[in-house]
Amino acid sequence: MTDPARVRRHAERVRELVASVVRTQVKDPRLGMITITDARITGDLRDATVYYTVLGDSAEQAATGAALESANGLVRSTVGKALGLRHSPTLTFVLDNVQDHAKQIDELLAVARESDAEVERLGRPRRNTPAIPNRTSWTKRA
Repeated sequence: MTDPARVRRHAERVRELVASVVRTQVKDPRLGMITITDARITGDLRDATVYYTVLGDSAEQAATGAALESANGLVRSTVGKALGLRHSPTLTFVLDNVQDHAKQIDELLAVARESDAEVERLGRPRRNTPAIPNRTSWTKRA
């Protein structure tokens, strides 16, 4: 079994290497504004999943995904040589939809703020009417 710290180090190194190769060696015009966000590698160091984000619409995201898949061999060979492992890990590129999740969370937080404000508005007593009637007015005086 492989040491988890070693796996983490290799995953971080894969992320750095892929970002460097994409920035300097991949010259595909379909490649958009890409950011390599994370890389995860299996315990046997044979398979790596690289997560990326693309600035733009879904067409640009699809074009960047196609460019990454076509450059997979170049990226894999460069990563394998730099890591110095017996077997170069196979690379799988996955579009990281962090932006979509962040947008959804922001929308949910806005809805929660609106409902909190509505609850607070409904829960406040009016200024001219007392919230609790005077206790002496309830009892009969002898």
